[in-house]
Amino acid sequence: MSDDQIVIDKRLFHDRIASFIAAWKADKRSGDALFSGIGSLVIVVGKASDGIYSKSAAFQLWLLGYEFPATLLILTQENIYIVTTKKKASYLEKLKDGKTPVEIFVRGKDAEENAKQFEKCLEVIKGAGKKVGVLTKDAATGPFGDEWSKAFGEVSKDLETVDISPVLSGAALAIKDEKELRTIRDASRASSGVLANYFVEEMSDILDAEKKITHKALADKVSAKVDDTKFFQKLRVSKDFDHMQLDWSLFPTVQSGGKYDLKFGEPDENNLHAGTIIAALGLRYMSYSSVIARTYMVDPNKSQENNYKLLLSIHETVLAAIKDGVQAKDVYNKALNFLKSKKPDLEKHFVKNVGAGVGIESRDNTLILNAKSTRTLKDGMTLSITTGFSDLQNSNPQDKKSNVYSMVITDTVRVTARDTVVFTKDAPSDVESVSFFFKDDEEPEVKPKPKKDSKVGAVAQTNITKSRLRNDRTTNQNEEKEAARREHQKELHSKKQQQGLEKYGPGAGSLNGTEEKKFKRFESYKRDNQFPPKVKDLAVVVDAKSSTIVLPIMGRPVPFHINTIKNASHTPDGDVTYLRINFLSPGQGVGRKDDQPFEDASAHFIRSLTFKSKDIDRMEEVVKQITELKKNAVRREQEKKQMEDVVEQDQLITIKNRKPYKLDMIFVRPALDGKRVPGHVEIHQNGLRYIHGQNMQKIDILFSNIKHLFFQPSQHELIVIIHVHLLNPIMIGKKKAKDVQFYREATEMQFDETGNRKRKHRYGDEEEFEAEQEERRRRAELDKHFKKFAEQIADAGRNENLSVDIPFRELGFNGVPARSSVMVQPTTDCLVQLTEPPFLVLSLNEIEIVHLERVQFGLKNFDMVVVFKDFNRPPAHINTIPVESLDAVKDWLDSVEIPFSEGPLNLNWATIMKTVTSDPHEFFKHGGWSFIAAESDEEDEEESEEESAFEISESELEEASESSEDDSEFDENASMEEGSEESEDEEGEDWDELERKARRKDREGGLSDEEKPKGKGKKR
Repeated sequence: MSDDQIVIDKRLFHDRIASFIAAWKADKRSGDALFSGIGSLVIVVGKASDGIYSKSAAFQLWLLGYEFPATLLILTQENIYIVTTKKKASYLEKLKDGKTPVEIFVRGKDAEENAKQFEKCLEVIKGAGKKVGVLTKDAATGPFGDEWSKAFGEVSKDLETVDISPVLSGAALAIKDEKELRTIRDASRASSGVLANYFVEEMSDILDAEKKITHKALADKVSAKVDDTKFFQKLRVSKDFDHMQLDWSLFPTVQSGGKYDLKFGEPDENNLHAGTIIAALGLRYMSYSSVIARTYMVDPNKSQENNYKLLLSIHETVLAAIKDGVQAKDVYNKALNFLKSKKPDLEKHFVKNVGAGVGIESRDNTLILNAKSTRTLKDGMTLSITTGFSDLQNSNPQDKKSNVYSMVITDTVRVTARDTVVFTKDAPSDVESVSFFFKDDEEPEVKPKPKKDSKVGAVAQTNITKSRLRNDRTTNQNEEKEAARREHQKELHSKKQQQGLEKYGPGAGSLNGTEEKKFKRFESYKRDNQFPPKVKDLAVVVDAKSSTIVLPIMGRPVPFHINTIKNASHTPDGDVTYLRINFLSPGQGVGRKDDQPFEDASAHFIRSLTFKSKDIDRMEEVVKQITELKKNAVRREQEKKQMEDVVEQDQLITIKNRKPYKLDMIFVRPALDGKRVPGHVEIHQNGLRYIHGQNMQKIDILFSNIKHLFFQPSQHELIVIIHVHLLNPIMIGKKKAKDVQFYREATEMQFDETGNRKRKHRYGDEEEFEAEQEERRRRAELDKHFKKFAEQIADAGRNENLSVDIPFRELGFNGVPARSSVMVQPTTDCLVQLTEPPFLVLSLNEIEIVHLERVQFGLKNFDMVVVFKDFNRPPAHINTIPVESLDAVKDWLDSVEIPFSEGPLNLNWATIMKTVTSDPHEFFKHGGWSFIAAESDEEDEEESEEESAFEISESELEEASESSEDDSEFDENASMEEGSEESEDEEGEDWDELERKARRKDREGGLSDEEKPKGKGKKR
């Protein structure tokens, strides 16, 4: 940093020194042992630090924001004395005028004068008391440090020196303010970004290609990333992040192949070796450090996986134990006791401490989390938490080099009064994320299927040898598959129940988000001269400009805002008419919500006013004007509510140095106004731009606003699609849209069946085969073209973690999510319907639970209800799914770890969600979602006619399906099936139904009494 950039924050300096001296004085009064009766503190910095800050340099940085070499600080409870050179003194001069007196001694070339300055400082020390605080383990080097050591040594015999390392840590450096915490958070995000987004990719590419590279060479590649401007711009650490302020606090280190050092020393020259790989690094941002370390396992065996899972549990135990007011030794002992309870034989391999303080110093040696430290953790402290096993024996090594391995997890965290905040969470440490499998040409980060699948496979193989009949073998396989799925669902439901209890603890309160309603006030006119001129006639005046109706009351014009009026009507009676105006007032309960709460319980409100007039035509016109004004006001209010979630996007940054990637002949949905003409899509620096035809209308979509990106090929479809699902809606024309779709038709119209258009191509019978081949080739080329463009979009938006998701048609099923029956298809992250609007995009990670309704014998369709983790969000319904898809839907839900239940009833989800949001803690305390399956089973078993509190009534069902019946024949068929159930039972069952019942009875025959399903709905 150049000299002209050095600016000392005077206010920050005096605030921090004042709080330090206040703690010093309070310590003296309370008799605490932190300062131990010290009269003065001596802090001297000799030569400049080389990347690793000493305690004295760290204190300077905390106080001044910069390190000043060859500088002496002497602190007493009344004054601060600074000895430094002329240049540095010029920066410190402005500190003199402040809360705490500051005296500066400027050193020059006169040795005698310099000696006198030290003498004055020694007199200050002796005058402050016999006890003087020094940093005993922090020797100042260089000529200045040697000169001070010599001068202080002559008088130190008459003084009692005390090590002030714990003092500086406890009263200054350990507890961070908000600015410091944000800086450490940014340093941690940068560190975890380098590890997760660069090292992991680089390492996996090297191992996959079987390249040879040394630990040091790989570490050097990682360390060079600190100068990569584009990389840190893509990381988006924080809004004002300046990557030029980054430096290494822990130089990157890589370890593998049997040689490990959990102190993270210099990387060696050994080659990177598959097996257990440890990577550690730490970036310093604006002088504040962060540390992160991860263990990556390549083709791990079962023992290694189990040991890592244990280490992960210990790490989570440590994080859970870290809280304000807890002693450091208690944290370590909790981790050790947990290890002893699980695997006591690994105690000798466990680390001797589980972390230390981190901040300006990369490791605060006075704040170590070991078995002896009595240091108390406090809110605002930042720690580097390290848990690890060293020198473990590998029971099944890939070769001799990996018969010994170590494991470590390090995170930078913040201490709070509640849960620990992990700053380095962007680099995941779960087993799935750190395990790589290359043996069977699998994807690097994809784990093998859970154990339960292999069990099912084993059973299937057994059946092949033991079963004589094919039907017996298939039945056994289905039973085993169903049992495995049922067991897995029990685990998922139990986990979901536990998560609900942890998330919504006692006192969580309501989730309805309702604030206390206030009496709404509306202002029509601020001054009398704003009234319309006609009010002088004391007539009823409708002022559309001010959205006000002025009424004559007691000889005076009185304005009423349109939002205070409910409606108006007039009733002719002979030669006169009566104008009645009804007002909105508290207590009416208009609709489902009372928008007018009581402000004053004792107040009286006018409900209506009636005026008598002989001018019938005018009163009729007034009523029309009031009604129109009210409609406009309601419409504006609705539009305002609809636009609440529309966020104004940043400007699109266009590419200047080259032509952008472009896709031509593209249509967009929702369509723009005007003729249906194609446009083109361009990929720019931070987003997409669609330009519509000759009108040059534009739609800009920023990468930062894209939540999901899909590519749907033209196979089995009429169009090929690139679909963008947004985080926040944008305006397209006059409508808001959360889904934007770019498509092109995949087929050419060869001829018009009506004969109104000439054939485009005249194919004979002999050419039909060639035409089909050409069609397939053209579709394949179109799909390839669109897929490539989608991948280019993902590549351009990779800093926003964009990736292309493709629907799995083989897992799809028909259903009615809106108006008509469509193909609903799962993708890696979503459940989608992209073929016809309105589109359906459900993110899997936002789903709480899925309930399958109308699952009962005799019905040909069932419904799916998707409940979201955001309980204020209405559940999504996909109706009229063919029952043939039931098992496939269950298998898919189970495979993506989504708990599901099923029942024969349509439930009243509005009532259910109201119950959940009113008190989620009580809901999960009494079983949570388990009530759905339980209630369905009880009703079937008892054949009770009493209607459930959550069962939707017939009238509600009719109302709910009324709108969809007009648009879809499928709903109509489903209702006909339901309505004809009784008649079918009375007339008798056909052979197909009897066979299905028989097969079901056979399956139940192999279950115990407890496992047998009760009634029509099976309990999962």
